[in-house]
Amino acid sequence: MKNIIYPRKIQWSEILKRPTQTVKEIETTVNKVFEDVQSNGDQAVRKYTKQFDKVSLSSLVVTEDEINTAVQKVSNELKEAIQLAASNIEKFHKAQQSERVYQETMPGVVCWQEKRPIQKVGLYIPGGTAPLFSTVLMLAIPAKIAGCKEVLLCSPPNKEGKIANEILYAASLCGVTNIYKIGGIQAISGLTFGTETIPKVYKIFGPGNQFVTVAKQIATKFGVAIDMPAGPSELLVMADNSANPSFVASDLLSQAEHGADSQVILVSTSKKTIENVSIELKKQLEELPRKEIAIKAIENSISILVQNSEEALDLINQYAPEHFIVCTKNDNFFVDGIINAGSVFIGNYTPESAGDYASGTNHTLPTNGYSKAYSGVNLDSFTKSITFQEISKIGIQNIGPSIELMAEAEGLQAHKNAVTLRLKELKSC
Repeated sequence: MKNIIYPRKIQWSEILKRPTQTVKEIETTVNKVFEDVQSNGDQAVRKYTKQFDKVSLSSLVVTEDEINTAVQKVSNELKEAIQLAASNIEKFHKAQQSERVYQETMPGVVCWQEKRPIQKVGLYIPGGTAPLFSTVLMLAIPAKIAGCKEVLLCSPPNKEGKIANEILYAASLCGVTNIYKIGGIQAISGLTFGTETIPKVYKIFGPGNQFVTVAKQIATKFGVAIDMPAGPSELLVMADNSANPSFVASDLLSQAEHGADSQVILVSTSKKTIENVSIELKKQLEELPRKEIAIKAIENSISILVQNSEEALDLINQYAPEHFIVCTKNDNFFVDGIINAGSVFIGNYTPESAGDYASGTNHTLPTNGYSKAYSGVNLDSFTKSITFQEISKIGIQNIGPSIELMAEAEGLQAHKNAVTLRLKELKSC
């Protein structure tokens, strides 16, 4: 990791840049795939699956037999761990259910709001070097709680044309409707337009690489909603001399091993802490099976020494991390002051991996600074809020004159007439 000592505020934007390609470069590829899938459906999906995933598929659909076989191959110990995680995720997301909002705004005028599930949702589950079966839990469980009618899942196949057994087990556990062996841009475009095999959905969920992130954003141009822009993983740790350096190093590496384009940042008011974490990073790196990936990510990463906690908090809010770990003498200062973050982990004994797997919170979070405006996935992500209103005869008499005046002032005579006609009828009764 590159060490930066007491940077001036004017330098923050430059040193906090993410290691991403420009959107323009990626968009060219994404638009080409979208146009092809829109015109040629399954044929184009198969073509890009062969090109990008190096596998030819006779069928894009995962069969019931394939799911049953996969379920049998998952160890009982892992099944129990997945079930524990699923239980915690279900508890936390069920707790997010809200009652109908009902209000009589004035006599005879009643307004209320109710939640309705999004009927068709598509879940994108990254595969590649690390098949993220935990993401199935994070997306399918709230979809099920919300009452989504169709829950479709896409995940890239391996070289044998199969999806990881653990992904299929998690999908079967959570009530996914249909599963497709499709990854990357072709999966997002398939869910956007629909093909002979893949139904078109109303909203797409799930993290992915830079190409998937841009594909999701382009999907919105065709009337499909997305959860948020969620690209390469990132983590920022705020640690002072009260933090455990080995714990901090392990958290940094837990994100670095996601991919070469991941980024981790250590912010500290203690030079000694930065030095000790650096020593631990080197030791722990040697033990990692995904060492080469982690090393590349660490090359994109930095340690920043700041003057004080106030400066640290300003810098963190400017970066707007996906994951934010705080291990300091005064954690509450950062917990109370953080404005821009996807998910926050507090204290020496709250590793980021707890949120990734089993504590109950959702790990599908905004990256690349989008936590300044986006929330992570939650139960509301799978619902729509519909407002209702009912006005009685007394109500229209109370509110009507104000509506007439406002409509006339805006020059919208038909709006005024819709009220005037009703008021005239009531006067004649």
